[in-house]
Amino acid sequence: MPNHLVNETSPYLLQHADNPVDWHPWNAATLQLARELDKPILLSIGYSACHWCHVMAHESFEDAAVAAVMNEHFVNIKVDREERPDLDQIYQNAHQLLARRGGGWPLTMFLAPDGTPFYSGTYFPKQARYGLPGFPELLQHVARVFRENRKELAAQNEQLLAALADWQPERSAEHIELDAAPVGMAAQQLVGRFDPVHGGFGGAPKFLHPAELDLLLRRREQQSTHAAVFTLQQMALGGLYDQLGGGFCRYSVDASWDIPHFEKMLYDNGLLLGLYSDAWLASGDPLFARVVEQTAGWVLREVQAPDGGYYSSLDADSEHEEGKFYVWQRDEIRKLLSAEEYALIKPYFGLDSTPNFEDHAWHLRVAQPLSTVAQNLHLNEEQASSLLASARAKLFAAREKRIRPGRDEKILGSWNGLMIAGMAKAARIFHRKDWLHSAQQAMDFAHGTLWQNGKLLATHKDGKTHLNAYLDDHAFLLNAALELLQTEYRVEDMRFAVQLADALLERFEDQANGGFYFTSHDHESLIQRNKTGGDNATPSGAGIATQALQRLSALTGVTRYAEAAERCLELFFPSMRQAPSQFCSLCTALEELLQPPAVLVLCGAENETAAWQAAVLEKYRPGLLTIVLKGDEAALPSPLDKPHAAQTTAWLCRGTQCLPPITGLDELLAELV
Repeated sequence: MPNHLVNETSPYLLQHADNPVDWHPWNAATLQLARELDKPILLSIGYSACHWCHVMAHESFEDAAVAAVMNEHFVNIKVDREERPDLDQIYQNAHQLLARRGGGWPLTMFLAPDGTPFYSGTYFPKQARYGLPGFPELLQHVARVFRENRKELAAQNEQLLAALADWQPERSAEHIELDAAPVGMAAQQLVGRFDPVHGGFGGAPKFLHPAELDLLLRRREQQSTHAAVFTLQQMALGGLYDQLGGGFCRYSVDASWDIPHFEKMLYDNGLLLGLYSDAWLASGDPLFARVVEQTAGWVLREVQAPDGGYYSSLDADSEHEEGKFYVWQRDEIRKLLSAEEYALIKPYFGLDSTPNFEDHAWHLRVAQPLSTVAQNLHLNEEQASSLLASARAKLFAAREKRIRPGRDEKILGSWNGLMIAGMAKAARIFHRKDWLHSAQQAMDFAHGTLWQNGKLLATHKDGKTHLNAYLDDHAFLLNAALELLQTEYRVEDMRFAVQLADALLERFEDQANGGFYFTSHDHESLIQRNKTGGDNATPSGAGIATQALQRLSALTGVTRYAEAAERCLELFFPSMRQAPSQFCSLCTALEELLQPPAVLVLCGAENETAAWQAAVLEKYRPGLLTIVLKGDEAALPSPLDKPHAAQTTAWLCRGTQCLPPITGLDELLAELV
């Protein structure tokens, strides 16, 4: 018989609907049940693309004997961290306090009936190994501790709740004078941790750090630019990147980007589309253009829904094996290719060295530059590129016949915001109407489906849209609307941007102390209400909200958006001074507050304004907001409402200073130096 998850929309929860475990979703009825039964809660948080979540499920949650112990002693709750990032944030924080180390997924928490955690871990094996206790024995031990040590646990719970409360930023009693010091210090710290051999920061495992790389790229200083560009090059050449199909995996298990955990997440790829587009502008490296084209192609091919929204992720596993879809045997490749193609591919992908994956298999990464391989084979550049392209096409076609990893088809507002922004920026920089159309379709879906009765909802699947949206949903979609407006101005995108900004201020801002809560003022009451500014795998909602509100203020002339952004920076500024590299998206916002973005409005014949915009983009000026108008737009905000001229004209404003209209491209480019 299915358990209580059978009516959920989350693919992750539905994966567990037939477990013998009596799983419940997180809701008021389940929490009331725990209180009535006076049973501890076993809370398991994961997501559908998570490899170790699948391992623990197969080992323990599908085992009738283990399930019997869980059902006897606990009220069991399963949570999709992508649908409920509020719960995931709280209990990851609690795990760090309880276990004195970072968390991850699956997150396994044992809670008192009131929701306060008293013991935690991540993955637990069925039998004791890896220095971890066996899960059935752990269950018995935790149940016994809960029965016999209630007084001690109650005291510990009080201390834990107090510690969680202490993590929240507090408004300084003194006046905060904002300055640029944290921005330079953040860049200095990142350059100090930069791996000069493989790129990235620190050792294994290696994560993507998009907010950090964005900050370094914007600095336009030699060390910072090198750290960002070299890291992006090494990531794109490694196994972290899908060399055949495009798109990046979530992180690398080694320091040299060879072997990833194979799940592909929408949020990573949305962020990296924008980052690689900017890196191409900054460096001109053709590798970056190829990565953008292949990754955008993957998005259109594999993760965009027919109704426009973007799906969440692809699993790491297929046929219960991590990476099986992606890895190769050498003989398999040799049989698929011509002798000339294989002669090139063998050294290019490192097939002439030892296997780099389990079972004597290879996961493809670029082992030698194509120019070196071509020289050794006495080929010219055109011949080598042609052989590489044909070999890639054959390998990709063969791989497409394999059993595919599962796809999580829920559509999240926050992650769609990240992908819309990345796709819109890539479309603008590479002049791709198909990418722009993709981004506009996704934004139209968000506006038409996730925005209901003046309120944003967080997730959609199978015709059901539900859950209160979070700060990240509002901030990331607002930022996406601004990227779309700079690529092609649509009145509906400006209207939605204003709606999102107004809702963000009304429902999330702490007007007394500054900053934005992660959950709205009408959200369910939980054991902690977070107001976070640090970046993780995604930039912080506070950082992106602050950037976007400042930019929207510059485009609309509405000062209260910029004032809310400044209050947020004042709240986090002491923390930013203490650990600046943890707050890179807020550092970017701080830099833009101290030196407000210039606004460039272009109006004229479409072919001429497109040429002017392309010329401006080539100069790569982070922080420049460019709006191209046709002259027939309605309801323009005052900073954009310019008189229609017979010839192409540019209006350039920096802060409160606006130049006279500019009618010559060379004159405009000179002003942008």
